[in-house]
Amino acid sequence: MSAEDKVEVTMTSLLSSLSLATSPSTSPPPSSYFIGRKEEILQARRVEKFVNGRDVLVLHHEGVLHAMDKRCYHKGGLLQGGDIEEFDGRLCIVCPWHKFKITLAEGEGLYQVLDRAQKPPKHKWLSKGVKQRVHTVIEVDEDVFVRFNSMPGSIDSDQYQTNEYRATLETGEKTKK
Repeated sequence: MSAEDKVEVTMTSLLSSLSLATSPSTSPPPSSYFIGRKEEILQARRVEKFVNGRDVLVLHHEGVLHAMDKRCYHKGGLLQGGDIEEFDGRLCIVCPWHKFKITLAEGEGLYQVLDRAQKPPKHKWLSKGVKQRVHTVIEVDEDVFVRFNSMPGSIDSDQYQTNEYRATLETGEKTKK
């Protein structure tokens, strides 16, 4: 069993044991989608949910809820098993597959370079630009909702939100069995 499969099994077990609420106790804000009760999400720390055609990861870190597409923009790695680390003052999730760093606030891909202009040379972090679609988390009366990012145009992580991509996952799962 691969490390990704172990993470997915662990997360699936954790989420199924929590039995997240399936409907909000309040009316959803306009253009938003219900994720679950805040208490349950805080207990789970990370929740993935398929809403309105998107696979979303909602995670709790240091008192703040963040939401983004659940698969890494690089090669589709599942982000729910990624570590949260700070790079140059910016909180990032680190993809467990290839260690790509993605800012939680903007979805920027970060990379490190050696600044040879400084003596002695020092490493610094630069941005590749927005690569991962991040979404707005809205809390209303202990219910958590997500409003999708409406940035126009395609973002790299969008490629893993298609029915065609999901079909390749299903085909791969059938051949494993």
